[in-house]
Amino acid sequence: MRQARLQVVESLGEVDAAAWDALARPAGVLLGHRFLRALETTGCVGDGTGWAPRHLLLWDEGGGVTRRSGTDTGSDVDAGDSDGRDDGHDGASARLIGAAPLYLKSHSYGEYVFDWAWADAYERHGLRYYPKWLCAVPFTPVGGARLLAAGGEARAALAQALVALAGESGLSSLHVLFPPEAEARLLADAGCMLRTGTQFHWRNAGWRDFDGFLAGLSQPKRKKIRAERRKVREAGAAVRVLAGADIRPEHWRFFHACYRNTYSEHLSTPYLNLAFFETLGAQLAEHCVMALAEDAEGPMAASLLLRDRTADGGHRLYGRYWGALRTVPCLHFELAYYAPIEWAIAHGVDVIEGGAQGEHKLARGFLPVATRSAHWLAHPAFADAVQDFLRREAAGVDTYLDELSEHTPFRRAGSSAS
Repeated sequence: MRQARLQVVESLGEVDAAAWDALARPAGVLLGHRFLRALETTGCVGDGTGWAPRHLLLWDEGGGVTRRSGTDTGSDVDAGDSDGRDDGHDGASARLIGAAPLYLKSHSYGEYVFDWAWADAYERHGLRYYPKWLCAVPFTPVGGARLLAAGGEARAALAQALVALAGESGLSSLHVLFPPEAEARLLADAGCMLRTGTQFHWRNAGWRDFDGFLAGLSQPKRKKIRAERRKVREAGAAVRVLAGADIRPEHWRFFHACYRNTYSEHLSTPYLNLAFFETLGAQLAEHCVMALAEDAEGPMAASLLLRDRTADGGHRLYGRYWGALRTVPCLHFELAYYAPIEWAIAHGVDVIEGGAQGEHKLARGFLPVATRSAHWLAHPAFADAVQDFLRREAAGVDTYLDELSEHTPFRRAGSSAS
């Protein structure tokens, strides 16, 4: 069989967009070249951010995709997808058959799978935790493929290559965030430890409208949501949802002001800048959905979601950010949950992923789901300690999920819908 070669590049600008997207397309917009490249070109990742791109590429040197410059790892792996012929082609005519969005991290911000305690334990024992390796979509707690590959054997080779690269680098650890279960198992086979987390997702049960959705909820939850929406109306706020090209430059500027204000109120620094949001609007408008709240004084708050078609043909909304310049009771619930749910029902969206954490989402019709991450630590004693912690944590997460399922917001069979 033909031997594939690994390469690490420091920018997606070194990778042909069509070649990357041919692998990433089933994984959706967040893994696409345009989205990840926009983070680089607008300075949200790169120098000074703690996110240094080091994307891992897997090449079959018998294809027709031009190979770009970058650091060759010097490693050969069995791609398993070729016919075994040695046709004399060199790296200049390689075909990209695998890729992973990989970063060197000098902190743990923007990840949503928390390892601060691990870093603290390393430092208290005189060991260096940062920099570390991270395979993820920056600032985005959304599940999806992390091992982008042309076939199953190339995907398995990527899993092995990630762990091998981490081991050869001398760094503390590798972390792969929110992979699907099949990829998590490949990473476990390569030597990673698996971790279970929890998110809350809304699923469309085929309701005709928002009132139909409310009718499916238990009476206390239904009453609560109606009261919260009424408070927003009584405050004089009018809400509308914009999508695609209807989101104009002034909307992006206003949304960015809201986004920055949210971080300011939490005494934190925003990850994303106006240039990134404007790039989204210019290059990925068809994936953007924005809910705006306005009153007689003008716009006061906004939320942003991304929409995408999944590999199985369904439609999803990914809830990302919200912010307000003026305080209105329950406006967060309206813009982050109720208006998007209403829009999702009207446009045939199957799932809204509500982002990281948030037990309060359960009362708004979002149900708990388990998430995965994979971790490799170089230090054997720390790896053993973390493995023991993860076993205990997983048992606790399972119990938590069971308890949440017992408190479903939806009506039990036979209960009244009044």
